[in-house]
Amino acid sequence: MNYKELTADQLTKITNLGELKAAGYQSRSVKDELRDNLIDKLQKKEPTFEGIWGFEDTVIPDVERAILSKHNMNLLGLRGQAKTRIARQMVALLDEYVPFIAGSELNDDPLNPISRFGTDLITEQGDATPISWLHRSERYAEKLATPDVSIADLIGDMDPIKAATLKLPYSDERVIHYGLVPRSHRGIFVINELPDLQARIQVALFNILQEGDIQIRGFKLRLPLDIQFVFTANPEDYTNRGSIVTPLKDRIDSQIITHYPKSIEIGKQITTQEADIKEAQKSMVVVNDLALDLIEQIAIEARESEYVDEKSGVSARLTIAAYENLVSSAERRAIINDEQQTYIRISDFIGVVPAITGKVELVYEGEQEGPGIVAHNLVGKAIRTQFADYFPKPDDKKKEGQTNPYKKITDWFGEGYTIDILNELSNENYEKAMTVIPGLQELVASKHSDKKQHEQLFLMEFALHGLAEYSKLSKSALDVGTRFKDLLSGMFTMPDLDNLDEEDFQ
Repeated sequence: MNYKELTADQLTKITNLGELKAAGYQSRSVKDELRDNLIDKLQKKEPTFEGIWGFEDTVIPDVERAILSKHNMNLLGLRGQAKTRIARQMVALLDEYVPFIAGSELNDDPLNPISRFGTDLITEQGDATPISWLHRSERYAEKLATPDVSIADLIGDMDPIKAATLKLPYSDERVIHYGLVPRSHRGIFVINELPDLQARIQVALFNILQEGDIQIRGFKLRLPLDIQFVFTANPEDYTNRGSIVTPLKDRIDSQIITHYPKSIEIGKQITTQEADIKEAQKSMVVVNDLALDLIEQIAIEARESEYVDEKSGVSARLTIAAYENLVSSAERRAIINDEQQTYIRISDFIGVVPAITGKVELVYEGEQEGPGIVAHNLVGKAIRTQFADYFPKPDDKKKEGQTNPYKKITDWFGEGYTIDILNELSNENYEKAMTVIPGLQELVASKHSDKKQHEQLFLMEFALHGLAEYSKLSKSALDVGTRFKDLLSGMFTMPDLDNLDEEDFQ
């Protein structure tokens, strides 16, 4: 009987050490497991880390090289760069089941036990030693590093209750209650945000990484732990909250740098994959590509904004939450108007603001502006950037004989007309509001005649916002929507001082 040819059902029917030996089982370290299974996947041209976009040519090859080298690794990058997801997906490279001595706290390998419990049981029962099977999903442990993490949490401590129950002195290793690291023997152990771990706790780790020694209250115990360590860290932590102690950094074999999506297309793949959009929402709300591009552009603008702390980063969770809120804005509007289906509008982006304000770390100047204003500005900058991909830039100099495509629109507003685009307009009233402005429908039709009706309406509103961002129109926020009017009249209209409240002066 060849052990490698056995199915999962056949494996789990092996119940003792004698049967395991008869099956030809041979022990492998967890790093050899990962390496061998990765080689198998690469040879079969199978994906190794599914659902992680944008790292195919950068991060993933580095992780694969580290696994092939049997390295412990540190994933270094700003928040929201899929560091933890990569670590969790490494579990798929483990064998589906491995045997361990039944009842062992440390998942003892039946052929190579490391605990007193395991060695004593085999000495006592020999080939009759009971065997259980550990699924790969149970061979993963994760700990978020916080300042209150103790040696007892990670390594272990003496258990006085166990000592009293077993009537054993504290000098006996059987009274130890093992921490997360020893309990992760033969598995993957991840520490997130490693720099936040106190220096003295980090010191306790580097002995385990290299020598396999652990000490618990002066009781030295030799445990050759077999663990694949994966650490994650944010470079901001190195200067703001903590650092990785040099001896520990020296013992982490590979440091792999992650990054944000390098294109809007990759960002859209991540956002649409991760966003929790219900089927009912998908059938009610139709989202166009430009709306998705704007969501990703907001994150790009935030990462480049002078008001946002670049060292903190802008997580991909911003775009995911923004997309969910955008769809929910349109869904809410449709419900209010008793409509079975609706389409995304620029006015729905009002719902994106709360997703931005909680996910960007502002510098001092940004705090002075206020998170709400910064969020609105980021949306405006995203519209301005994307505008040039759909319409001529309003500030471009016209060639001789070339007409201004925006003249009819700006002239209409220049005659004193204003228009309010309310957030909760019905589909019918929204279309009326868009088509009442001379030249607007003509502009969109001349540039995007291939677009569907609802996409053209979206582009009409988009054009108004774009002209406002290029200072060709005046745009002001209302409690229930947005008002557009002529730029000059907007500049020279004095506020009604009798109706202002204190908030207007802030």
